[in-house]
Amino acid sequence: MIYREPAHAAVRRTRSPAVPTVGITIYGCDRDEAAVFRELAPRFGVTPTLVEAALAEDSVGTAAGRRCVSVGHKTPVGHATLRALRLAGVAYISTRSIGQDHIDVAYAESLGLTVEGIAYSPDSVADYTVMVTLMVLRQAKAMIRRVGLHDYRLGDVRGRELRDLTVGVVGTGRIGGAVIDRLAGFGSRVLTHDRNPRAGADHVSLDDLVRQSDIVTLHTPLTAETRHLLDRRRIGLMRPGAILVNTGRGGLVDTEALLAALEDGMLGGAALDVLEGEEGVFYADFRHRPVPNRALLRLQQLPNVLVSPHTAYFTDHALRDAVENSLMNCVNFESRYHRG
Repeated sequence: MIYREPAHAAVRRTRSPAVPTVGITIYGCDRDEAAVFRELAPRFGVTPTLVEAALAEDSVGTAAGRRCVSVGHKTPVGHATLRALRLAGVAYISTRSIGQDHIDVAYAESLGLTVEGIAYSPDSVADYTVMVTLMVLRQAKAMIRRVGLHDYRLGDVRGRELRDLTVGVVGTGRIGGAVIDRLAGFGSRVLTHDRNPRAGADHVSLDDLVRQSDIVTLHTPLTAETRHLLDRRRIGLMRPGAILVNTGRGGLVDTEALLAALEDGMLGGAALDVLEGEEGVFYADFRHRPVPNRALLRLQQLPNVLVSPHTAYFTDHALRDAVENSLMNCVNFESRYHRG
């Protein structure tokens, strides 16, 4: 099983050998990103064209005459869009994310397009993972709701302390490793599962990990191999009262199986920063219209489930890393192109 981040994930901060000025069209670029792109692009000899809208087939014309584009992770890039990019002369796509599951990379490569992800501060997701884990352990969601209604009584369930618990970390790349480093300060017992075991870690099979862990936290890319990594069978192996934390990708978990285990009281709670079917829901405002994801609504009704809209990565440090590395990806591609 593949649970490690790609080897190119180390944050890069050195510029490649000089190449002619590089033109890049940057799609899905919000105001904060645009400011950082404008600041950093001149350092790398890059002329950016900033497009607020996500990449789509009808916006490919903005990239005409350029070999490189940068895209966000919030919107899938379909086959028709990939074909349109290739016809426009684009040869390289840098996605401003570690995961590349929003792009059919194999199909892109069949068209002659190269796709690469980037790296950003692993501390952003690692900090968030520990934070939401503690919030579920201490029933923070229910407490905040009570206090908001001016009910200041203690809850019915006492919290638990991390030092008393076993945490199973699935995927020990840069982010999973940063989570493990943080857990050491709490005194937790840590079990790991990864294709390439981390040195010094207590590595076990995935089935053993879910059987033995009070908390299971997921930090692996989403691939065909890892989709529904936690399926109904493995969720059924988890300890009664165990907690699931997912700050990786929603497709790693069989959502219906998770819902059944939570609603039946078999699991003690969950913290979900990602969710199957989040596309088109997360990052959008649904205050005045129906939410089309029924599983999301069911999860949000549960007092022991925290849901956040794919925000674990969202720090100023991670943003600068993502912009810088996306620029570097394109500059390095142009360097290779000019060397022939």
